[in-house]
Order: sequence, then C-alpha cells, then structure tokens
Amino acid sequence: MTVDEKRKMELDTMRQIMGIYCHNKHNTQRGELCDECQDIWSYAKYRVEVCPHMEHKTFCSVCKTHCYGPIYGEKIRAIMRYGGPRMLWVAPIKVLRHMFLEWQDKRSSK
Repeated sequence: MTVDEKRKMELDTMRQIMGIYCHNKHNTQRGELCDECQDIWSYAKYRVEVCPHMEHKTFCSVCKTHCYGPIYGEKIRAIMRYGGPRMLWVAPIKVLRHMFLEWQDKRSSK
C-alpha cells in the first residue's frame, strides 16, 4: 500500500466516523457536518496530509508522535470513541481491516 493510499484510507475512515458522531450528537443530515465538526475535520485532514510518519504507521491512534494540539486532540479522541464502535454497523469490513492492521502493527512492534 502506498503512502497516498494510506492517507486516503485514514481520511475516509475518519470522515465516516465524524459523520456518525455529528449526525447523532448534533442532529445533522447523514454525510454532513456542523460548523464545529467541520472545523475539527479540516484540522484533522491537514494533520494527516502532512504526517511525516505515514509511511511507517497504520493509524494516528498507534503513532508515537501526537500531531494534534491538546484541544483538538481531546475532541478527536471523543469523536473516535463515540463513532468508532458505531462504524461496525456502517462499514464492518473497514472496521475489521482497521482492527487487523492495528493488531499487526502492535505485534510487529514487540
């Protein structure tokens, strides 16, 4: 998998999770984000696009370097904690792939 493919996969997953969160918490239409969530999405998208470790890591949650500032980092963690498990109902294959890649990454780092 190329670095660009990894970035695209991570951004697609993150956007879906943010969509679930915003729809359920802020009553937006499916696939749309409120202004606050759009701001967080723009920030997260930028951080993933400039990530210097994308070639060697799978996901931000397992990266040793935390690129997000404290305020955005906490907001993104809350969104991922809420939307991540709900992704199982929206995109089960993507969730299983994510879990496998995370497991593989943890296993290879031992």
